[in-house]
Order: sequence, then C-alpha cells, then structure tokens
Amino acid sequence: MGESQPKLPKKVYKAELFRLQTEFVKLQEWTKHTGARVVVVFEGRDAAGKGGTIKRMAEYLSPRVTRVAALPAPTDRERGQWYFQRYIGHLPTNGEIVLFDRSWYNRAGVEKVMDFCTPQEHSLFLRQTPIFEQMLIEDGIILRKYWFSVSDDEQLRRFRSRLNDPVRQWKLSPMDLESVYRWEDYSRAKDEMMVHTDNTLSPWYVVESDSKKHARLNMMSHLLSTINYHDVDRAPVKLPKKPVYSGNYERPPRELANYVPDHVAALLGDRE
Repeated sequence: MGESQPKLPKKVYKAELFRLQTEFVKLQEWTKHTGARVVVVFEGRDAAGKGGTIKRMAEYLSPRVTRVAALPAPTDRERGQWYFQRYIGHLPTNGEIVLFDRSWYNRAGVEKVMDFCTPQEHSLFLRQTPIFEQMLIEDGIILRKYWFSVSDDEQLRRFRSRLNDPVRQWKLSPMDLESVYRWEDYSRAKDEMMVHTDNTLSPWYVVESDSKKHARLNMMSHLLSTINYHDVDRAPVKLPKKPVYSGNYERPPRELANYVPDHVAALLGDRE
C-alpha cells in the first residue's frame, strides 16, 4: 500500500464527491444519447470498499440506465453452462451502464482459493478471459476493470467493526473469515490473475483502498477521465406557476382510505 496520507476534510470530501456524482449523471445522459455500452468491473478482497464506491457512484443515477450486477452463487444449471454464459446475460444493451460488483473474475479468486473449480477449469479461465474481453471491446463495449487493494490489517479492522453492527452484520460470513486465514493464497491467486488478464487492450487499474474516501474519489475520477463523454442537450421543461385544475374533481372522503399510522407523531410526542 502507499504511504499514509493526510486526513481528507469532510467538507472537501463531500464537495468533490457531489461534483463527481454530477459528472456521472452527465456520463449517464451521454450513454443514453449515444447508445454507448459501458461495463465497469469491481474486484478486490472482501471489505476492500467495492460496494461503498458503487453505492456512491449510482446514488443519483437512473436504475433504468445504470444497473448493478451482483450475482449470487451459480445454480446447478449454471454450473453446467459455459462459465461466461451467465455473465453475458447481464451485459448492457445500447444506452446502458452495468457495474459488476464482482464478476467473472470469481473464478480467479474465491473459486481458485476455495477449490470451487478444478485446476483445469481455472487454467481454461485464464486462457479464455483475454479473448472474451477482447470480443466485448471489439463489439464496442467500453470495459473498465478496477482492483480494490486493502491491507490485511485494515481488512481485519473492517471485519471487526461489522461484528457487532446490526445493519452490517450480514456482510460478515464464514467465507470472509477464510479470506483472513488464506491471505497469502488470495495474494498468489490475484498475482496469477494479473499476469494473464492485465494487458494493453483491457488493463487492470489498482485502487489503494485503506482509506475508503480516498478510494472512492480516486476511482470515480479516474473512470470519468477514461471516457470521452460530453454534455448532452436536454429538451427544456417548462412548469406552470401553479397547477391548473378543471374544478370538476372531488376527492373521496378521507376515511375510505387506509392511511399509514403517523409514527413520526409518536416520536415527537416522546420528546415533549
């Protein structure tokens, strides 16, 4: 990992994050307008900050244009398919962006380390992946691959912080513990993956992520810098100064509807 960096002021972080999010809205509109197809692959160790970065990127984007693909474990039927087959179904059509929260590179990481695939399947994956990605790029897909790199100490600290956090406990699983005990195995698997799949046509970009805020801003800024997007003119929208009604509508009596109880009133009452 890089040397320790000074703490980023919260105000600076929020201002730059919002600026980048505004640019991602522009990227989205450009993608819709031009019919571009964008694929961003997020990989890295557990607790490296991939999900948090995706969340900030997609916060103001339309789910009809920008989709997050986070595939569960393969079904028995999917295990019998060509390995890349189930990922192909999640690739974008014209005017779409797909963010892969983990991807076909599962085979190079967890499947390799945990013996979920055979050595022959792993070797075949390493041979086929550059060809598969070349096909995507030659067909016009804009493909970007990011590896989030976190130190062993920071990963363990993040795991511990999840242990007693009621809203993040679901992020901690027995598989996560394996990533601690098998740190060197994962490191060797990642190094082998990079040797075979980091190339000029489809390079890996490494994001140092011991600082989540730095990682988010660095990754988002870099991604935007690699795509030649531009502002798209939008049709002007003109709103009336006030709603115009015909006067022929009469609202049904309030008691006929099932309203949600006023939970907030109870909270306010507790403060009195």
